[in-house]
Amino acid sequence: MNAAADRLFLSGNDAVAHAARAAQVSLGTGYPGTPSTEILETFSSLGGKAQWSPNEKVAAEVALGAAFGNARAIVTMKHVGLNVAADVLFTAAYTGVSGALVVVTADDPGMSSSQNEQDNRRYAVAAGVPMLEPSDAQEAYDFTLAAIEISERWRIPVLLRLTTRVCHAKSIVTPSRIVAPPTTPQFQKDIRSLVMIPSNARPAHRRLRKKLAEIDAWNENSTLNRVIEGDVALGIIASGATFLHAREAAPHAKFLKLGMTYPLPMNAIRRFVDSVSRCIVIEEGDPYLTDAIRAAGLHVEGKAEVYRFGELNVPRVRRILTGDITPEPILPPGKPPELCQGCSHRYVYEALRDLKCIVPGDIGCYSLGALPPYEAMDTLVCMGAGITTGLGLRHVLPREEAKRVVSVIGDSTFVHSGITGLVEMVYNPPPTGHVVLILDNSTTAMTGHQEHPGTGRTLEHQATGQVVYEDLARSLGIHNVHVIDPSADPKGFAALLKDSLAGEKLIVIIARRPCLLIAGKIEEYERAESRQTCETDSKKDVVR
Repeated sequence: MNAAADRLFLSGNDAVAHAARAAQVSLGTGYPGTPSTEILETFSSLGGKAQWSPNEKVAAEVALGAAFGNARAIVTMKHVGLNVAADVLFTAAYTGVSGALVVVTADDPGMSSSQNEQDNRRYAVAAGVPMLEPSDAQEAYDFTLAAIEISERWRIPVLLRLTTRVCHAKSIVTPSRIVAPPTTPQFQKDIRSLVMIPSNARPAHRRLRKKLAEIDAWNENSTLNRVIEGDVALGIIASGATFLHAREAAPHAKFLKLGMTYPLPMNAIRRFVDSVSRCIVIEEGDPYLTDAIRAAGLHVEGKAEVYRFGELNVPRVRRILTGDITPEPILPPGKPPELCQGCSHRYVYEALRDLKCIVPGDIGCYSLGALPPYEAMDTLVCMGAGITTGLGLRHVLPREEAKRVVSVIGDSTFVHSGITGLVEMVYNPPPTGHVVLILDNSTTAMTGHQEHPGTGRTLEHQATGQVVYEDLARSLGIHNVHVIDPSADPKGFAALLKDSLAGEKLIVIIARRPCLLIAGKIEEYERAESRQTCETDSKKDVVR
């Protein structure tokens, strides 16, 4: 076989997908979120079974169920998604798995497309699960396979922590590494291991710590970590994409490149620190490695606080190495994001602005309504919070001010975390009522136009069951539910919103118009579905 034919030019996300497919992963689940989204899309295009879930918690639970059935499963999400899935992760560490479960978390240092830059390496320690950190696409491929092997060997979920650069940067991948084929999926009854009532959870916790101790000992000599020889005057400890930056910034230095960063191979780290005159830890985000190494009594330097913010790059690493904390060069401002020309959200925010509404908002394209010329979004915290923070404001503000509060949420976000907020609104209605505005553009637009349960199409754009928001709202006992196209009738929408604010009732307004960038594709999907239905009906007629 031609060796060149085996070489692929892949992003880190694509490499994870290729590795999952090569390992015959049975199921991939997740919720779309930059920078992780492409993993499942690529996995599906390669023939893997992949599906979008309503949110990350559901995705993790479905994947865990597959892993309970002796299958290999992967669940993907961006960093803040792990907050939603944490409820599953912490207890899954206790139950363990009979197959394999790889939890991919894609952190976003610098907040390219996120509301915070939390460092999810802390989750591995808190939950008690092993963690791998690839530096490039080749390692993303290899470490995905390693994560599957570790998960199966120790019957434990494994955290695969990527970052934006690793997810999106492309490099050559040679998929030469292989893993043993999976065994046949089956479920084995094991109440003591899988039913986490307190009497079972206590020994499960002890089993978890025993597993981690074994993994710790194994990691001391693991090939996931490696030493790159160099000048012993300077030793650098690094992991992930920062290793590549540091290697370019100080090619002469001696390096300890960590691949498994929990549990840490502390004896190997100690030997490395003792072998160099000066040792510095280079890492993005929190001083996770620095704190852990210092806690073990080893003297290492860390970065100054100013470098805790944003992504690292070669110039910033050079500044860290020289102790330079002078003000960094200010980058020229880029073009600010804005709602697309013709976007129906524009009419919504014009009305919200003109009516001087107080607008708790949510995650999605419509968050751009906070920017000029609208400046008509007043809070944005996390998925689903647009509804619930709005309810909190309605409960405490003076009546006339409370009546100006309108909660805004998108269609995908509503399914993700907004439904429980609607339940809260019915269960604990504010004295002035409340107005919830669902901006339904028939897609998960900001992450690249993925499907969700409200579109009635699967990840592969095939027809499936559909959540109908107006039916759901009415089923909860909300009698005032309106569906309107703001683009077709801007004045009618503004009048409806004004009347709703005056009504002091529980009201849901669904502003529905497909995103302009996806409208044509939706028509294609519907035509394909119609053709398939006709073909199915014809076959039935032949049988009759």
